[in-house]
Amino acid sequence: MKKTLKAIIATVCLSLVLLTGCTLETEQTQGAAQDSVLFQTSTIHALLDGVYDGSLPLGKLKEKGDLGIGTFDKLNGEMVLVDGEIYQVRADGKVYRPSDSETTPFACAVKFVPDTQINVDSSAKPADDVELKKVVDALANLSRMSLTKNFPIAVRIDGTFSKMKTRSVPAQEKPYPRLAEVTKNQPEFEFENVKGTIVGFRLPDYLNGVNVPGYHWHFLSEDKTVGGHILSFTATEVTIQVAVIKDIRLSLPSSTAFGDSDLQNLKQDELKAVEQDTAKK
Repeated sequence: MKKTLKAIIATVCLSLVLLTGCTLETEQTQGAAQDSVLFQTSTIHALLDGVYDGSLPLGKLKEKGDLGIGTFDKLNGEMVLVDGEIYQVRADGKVYRPSDSETTPFACAVKFVPDTQINVDSSAKPADDVELKKVVDALANLSRMSLTKNFPIAVRIDGTFSKMKTRSVPAQEKPYPRLAEVTKNQPEFEFENVKGTIVGFRLPDYLNGVNVPGYHWHFLSEDKTVGGHILSFTATEVTIQVAVIKDIRLSLPSSTAFGDSDLQNLKQDELKAVEQDTAKK
């Protein structure tokens, strides 16, 4: 099934009867057979508050899922978990392979069982991240034949990107600064005509504080040399897969730092600041 970007978005406006064409029945059965479970260690507000000490070994995280995102002990870079392997994009922009004994203070993982997928060819006019989010929303709704705004979804996008802008963060030393302070001087990287994989999640607003509401995704190039936390991108030809999540497992650190952290007050301004590139701050 291959459609242009405009055709896919237009399809969302049709009735559910029309939306159930193509191979929806087969794909829906696949997703229904094994609903994806989102595993998460710690919370995004703890990370905002400077709780950077790793608490979960990476080997344990891989037991929970084969696709995900996160960071590393002392906030040492951006994590991309794809096909069961963990990649570390450090502040020098390079990709490393951490050992299973290394730890993470915050990460999300899922055993990815896509409900459905679609190929998007927008090579004539590359689609930006805002437009692709609409496609992902539509695909998630299509896979369940109902609105999915209140369900988390896991996303994987493979293909070619005419532009990709990412960031990473350097390892921190105690006393740890708040995450908003760290990202004021974050290293940012820009790539053109790069092939690779986007992995991440779309989280509903009611999970604010536990995780990042809306879209949060990371990138890894096909040759496994560059990547990071995505700030913006445009895509030319990609395959999008989504999995609707109906089960969340939250594991909390037992550290004193987490126990003493101020998690009562929502930090929306800080969260918004750390999620965008420095050019927009």
